[in-house]
Amino acid sequence: MSGPSAPRQLLDDIGLSLVFFTRLRLPSSDFGGRSLADAIWAAPFAGLAAAIIGALVHAVAAGLSLAPSPAAALTLAATMLATGCLHEDGLSDIADGFGGGRTREKKLEIMRDSRIGAYGAAALGISLLIRWSALSELAGPGHVFLALLAAHAASRGLFGAFMHLLPPARADGLSAGAGAVSAETAVVGAALGAVALLALGLGGAIVALILLGLLFAAFRSLCLSQIGGQTGDTIGALQQLAEIAVLLVASASLSP
Repeated sequence: MSGPSAPRQLLDDIGLSLVFFTRLRLPSSDFGGRSLADAIWAAPFAGLAAAIIGALVHAVAAGLSLAPSPAAALTLAATMLATGCLHEDGLSDIADGFGGGRTREKKLEIMRDSRIGAYGAAALGISLLIRWSALSELAGPGHVFLALLAAHAASRGLFGAFMHLLPPARADGLSAGAGAVSAETAVVGAALGAVALLALGLGGAIVALILLGLLFAAFRSLCLSQIGGQTGDTIGALQQLAEIAVLLVASASLSP
C-alpha cells in the first residue's frame, strides 16, 4: 500500500473517509477503487467535518442565548448524529467485551453482540458526561470550534498508526477487511492530527500530544493483552478516549 500521491487520489481518499466515518453522502461512491487502509490517512478530515457541524450548532445555540450547558449538549448531539455514533458503539462494545469476557474468544464474542451491557452503558455515560462538561467550560463558539477541531481531527489521526502497529484480532470483520496500512499512510494521518492540535495553542498542543502518546501506548498494550490485536471496535474506543483527552486539555487551555 502506498500513501497519497496524486490530487485525484487525495480527493478520493478524503471522500472515502468522509463517507465511511460520517453520515455525509457524496455524489460519487467509487473513490478510484481505493481501500479504507489506503485512505485512512484522511480520517482527520472526517473529524474536521464533525467539528464544523458541531461548531455551527453551538453558534446557533449561542445566538439564541442558550446557557453554556444546553448549548454544549446540543453540540455533542450534533457531532454524534454527524458520525452516526460509530465510535460510541465501539467504546461500548469494548467495555462490555473487556469487562465481561474471561477468555479472548469470549471477549470477541461479546464485542460482536449488538446488545449493550452494564459496562458498555457505564462507559458511554462517562464519555458523554466528560465531553459535555469539557465543552460547557469553553467560552463561546470560537473556542468550541477550536476544541472540536483539535479533538475530532487528532483522535482520528491515530487510526492509521493503530492499524499499522497491531494485527487484526480476528480473520474477518471490518478491520481485517480494511487491509494493511502502510507506515507512510500511518505517519501522514498522525501528522495531520498533530497539526490540528495547534488549535489549542502551542502549550496546549504539546500537552495534548504527550497525553495522546501515553494513551495510545497504554491502549495498544491493553488490546494486545486482552484480544491479541485490534478490531473496528477497538479503533472506535481509541477515538473516544483520545477525543476525551483532547477536550480535557482544551477545557484547561482555552477556558477564560
